[in-house]
Amino acid sequence: MARKSDDWKTGKLPKAPGDGPVPPPNGWRFSLGYALAAIVLISVFNWLIVSADSSVVPYSRFKELIRTDVIVRIELGANYYTGHTTPKPAPSQSLITRREESADLVYKTVPVYDPAFTALLDEKGVDYEALPQEGNAVLSFVMSWLLPIGLLFFLMRGLQKRMSGLGSNVLSIGQNKATIVAEGDVKTRFADVAGVDEAKEELVEVVDFLKNPTKYTEIGGKIPKGVLIVGAPGTGKTLLARAVAGEAGVPFFRMSGADFVEMFVGVGAARVRDLFKQAREKAPCIIFIDELDAIGKSRLSGVVGGNDEREQTLNQLLVEMDGFDATSGLIILAATNRPDVLDPALMRPGRFDRQVAVDRPDLEGRKAILSIHSKSVKLDAGVDITKVARSTPGFVGADLANVVNESALLAVRAGRKRVHQEDFERAIEKIMTGLEKKSRVMNQDERKLIAFHEAGHALTAAFTPGADPVQKVTIVPRGLGALGFTLQVPVEDRYVVTEDKLLGEIDVLLGGRAAEDLVFGRVSTGAANDITRATDIARRMITDYGMSERFKNVALTRRGAGFLGPQAEPVMTREYSEDTQRYIDETVASVIAERYERSKAVLTGRRETLDRLAAELLEKETIDEARFKELAGL
Repeated sequence: MARKSDDWKTGKLPKAPGDGPVPPPNGWRFSLGYALAAIVLISVFNWLIVSADSSVVPYSRFKELIRTDVIVRIELGANYYTGHTTPKPAPSQSLITRREESADLVYKTVPVYDPAFTALLDEKGVDYEALPQEGNAVLSFVMSWLLPIGLLFFLMRGLQKRMSGLGSNVLSIGQNKATIVAEGDVKTRFADVAGVDEAKEELVEVVDFLKNPTKYTEIGGKIPKGVLIVGAPGTGKTLLARAVAGEAGVPFFRMSGADFVEMFVGVGAARVRDLFKQAREKAPCIIFIDELDAIGKSRLSGVVGGNDEREQTLNQLLVEMDGFDATSGLIILAATNRPDVLDPALMRPGRFDRQVAVDRPDLEGRKAILSIHSKSVKLDAGVDITKVARSTPGFVGADLANVVNESALLAVRAGRKRVHQEDFERAIEKIMTGLEKKSRVMNQDERKLIAFHEAGHALTAAFTPGADPVQKVTIVPRGLGALGFTLQVPVEDRYVVTEDKLLGEIDVLLGGRAAEDLVFGRVSTGAANDITRATDIARRMITDYGMSERFKNVALTRRGAGFLGPQAEPVMTREYSEDTQRYIDETVASVIAERYERSKAVLTGRRETLDRLAAELLEKETIDEARFKELAGL
């Protein structure tokens, strides 16, 4: 039943349309350079032939030679008039006589329409005759017609192959561009996917149906026609779809939603029809459409009466999903990170019956993902995967894979044969805050200001109840604008944040500016990002979380679907009056001012500790967790 990968060569499994022509491995391959070279060679050849004939004279000079009796005999050809200075020899003349008259001079000219030319010949008594054809007729026909037409044909053929390779061949524009993977060629299994256990359980039924369909049909059950995998970017939606195909051992059609849409109207619908036609021929199989929102956006948001290419493609997809029954063995998997914009007709039962949510992994999930990606990496015995997982809250599978790869590269850069714990820490910092800018030169006043700023953040975090513990403090510039940072790592994953926790975050954010004000008596622009984040938290406490005296338990801002979590930034719509806006602004300013004084009070009572932290940062530039606790007296 299973096909091997070499079935592509034997023709048992046809090549996917749109993949472009595959040239023979050792055969001649057409190139536009060959055609251009042939045209140049022909042009040079003709030029050499013409230029080599030195007897060609202008038409006026030719007539003058006739008038002066130099030319006595003319041969009228289609391309040239050939004039001779001696009469035509008689057949009875001897060979010696012919040789003596071989001093005949020949003049050629290009024919010009001249009605008086024949009269001139008769007047001078010139012997003239018309030639039926100059040269070889077959060669002339080949050079004049067959060769140019042949070159043009090969040129168009080469352009057509190039365009077909780019997926833009007009003759096959309606064919789908899906990547077809033969059954058994998908090597991904559920064991290769970690951190999404609930999603894997939902997809086990799909695999079981493809392997044992009679178990469900005997009892009268129907497997879902379509399964929509929803989650934030990088959470493993495509990996899950490949794992389903690998576990089921069936052909796998993979196509992006953007591949359906072209500039020509009707192409997307034609590709949908072609895709489902091929899938039915290879059933049981799986169709996977990545980035479904590219063609599945709600039609209600468009122009009334609109009939654009995307809508036609969506309509054809809806028709095709209704056109096959649940027992055909054809299952559609789709992935998107924008479920809120999909058309309701696409989401109804009978089309995408089941939605599988792929959330960001928790601590245990991150540990499992890191273990999978680090299998091929040589780790030092002292590496603690749990600590790495705890240092990466909010990271998805793609981020964690990048952490492992960056740590391996950093280890090689440091000349080590194995990856150490510090390599993971540096990789996390690099991904979160950017590259170190050790070459950025700052004067002593700026370094001192930054040192007290970061020390203020760290010390405020250490003495704020509920704040995440400080893991690292540094004044080494990173990225585009970060002149230093304080890294805090949560002890555990949180899914609910209390009001005290939010106020504590504001305190820590304002601790840097409070330290500048306390030590130098002035503030700088270095706290711009801190102020922005603190203001946003205070505003959302009032508008979104109902944490204000006047509007307690009232949400003032309507937001879009928040499926992807707090990391997403949905579009906000203001639905309150100017008076309410004034209250929000005043309350936000009041909260910020109150928390700023609280942060400044914390630092004032620990001024000596603040000075010690800043002095250590100026000397060593970086303080780790153990040293920070020692200096802070924790």
